[in-house]
Amino acid sequence: MELFQWITEPFQYGFLTRALVVTLAAALVSAVLSCWLILMGWSLMGDAVSHAVLPGVALAYIVGLPFSLGAFAFGAGAVALIGFVRSTTKLKSDTVIGVVFTSMFAVGLIIVSATPSQVDLGHILFGNVLGVNDAELWQVLLLGALTLIVLLFKRRDLTLYAFDPVHAHAIGLSTRLLSALLLGLLALTVVVGLQAVGIILVVAMLITPGATAFLLTRKFTTMLAIAAGLAICSSIAGIYASYYFDISTGASVVVAQSLLFFCAYLFAPHTGMLMKSRHAAERP
Repeated sequence: MELFQWITEPFQYGFLTRALVVTLAAALVSAVLSCWLILMGWSLMGDAVSHAVLPGVALAYIVGLPFSLGAFAFGAGAVALIGFVRSTTKLKSDTVIGVVFTSMFAVGLIIVSATPSQVDLGHILFGNVLGVNDAELWQVLLLGALTLIVLLFKRRDLTLYAFDPVHAHAIGLSTRLLSALLLGLLALTVVVGLQAVGIILVVAMLITPGATAFLLTRKFTTMLAIAAGLAICSSIAGIYASYYFDISTGASVVVAQSLLFFCAYLFAPHTGMLMKSRHAAERP
């Protein structure tokens, strides 16, 4: 098979072209946001929000509303509930997050099991990127663009808040509003990623690119660029792998991201395990 034919063959099908665009949008937005989540230690919050939207998605399917409305409503609700419980008890954040997201995920499973004919659990949990229609495509692009624009517009304030919230408060920034903004953008990003990889795998898209970039650089601007580039490369690789090997598209993208992470883990110039071993062996 000629190289050009090998490259262009998958995109003779409209559904694969739409799948690539949706996956690129979801991966790019998730990668950029993941950099802030990694710096702030909010990875578990991304996990919580992604699982907590299941009841909203299920209810939206049942009543015939766009699933994004239900997902965003329950994602924002989960964030608010976590904040309320954390502020009114002496429990640590990870405990509260674990209780809230597992409870809401269980409620979602009950709703799904009670209405098996109306809700396709597989599509909710693992995405259905190959079944994206034009309306869903534009929805993902608009939500993704909105999230990305806000992140880039507020990047200085959000970065200062991530590195030094005390200083951010001292110079007049509202850390409460910045926290709420970041959590709201997290909920929107989960909605964007759901269509591509589903509830379970969107967690990986919200963590892995930022974690990989963190191993490769200590400059935040460079970290954003690396995370975005890795997300784009892994999305393209995942689409091709799913087409030529007839495997799950979302899982292929996540596996590609994971492989890049382990390459960085082993070979990163200053933090890679093999590089550390090599430098240790060279010491007298």
